Amino acid sequence: MSSQKFASLRYTALRLGLLVGCFAVVWVLCYVHVIPLGVGNSNLVWMILLALILSAPLSWVLLRKQRDAMSEQIVERVDRAKARMAENAGQEDAAQ
Repeated sequence: MSSQKFASLRYTALRLGLLVGCFAVVWVLCYVHVIPLGVGNSNLVWMILLALILSAPLSWVLLRKQRDAMSEQIVERVDRAKARMAENAGQEDAAQ
């Protein structure tokens, strides 16, 4: 259970790290002139968009375990919230 305690935070941090890593690779490739720099002043926007496009499928494959753990954590939270709501509704019905 403790490994799932921070599953959302862990997934988010790894996803952000992957994005930063992809941005670094894109930055190097742009300045080595392997890929184009963009048009006019769009260089930074171009690099960020390209890094996002590259990191999305990579995170889908590389972060599967973390995503599953985060999903389990969210399902547990939703189930607890539903149980509390049902309990509260039952108390309100009993009070009437």
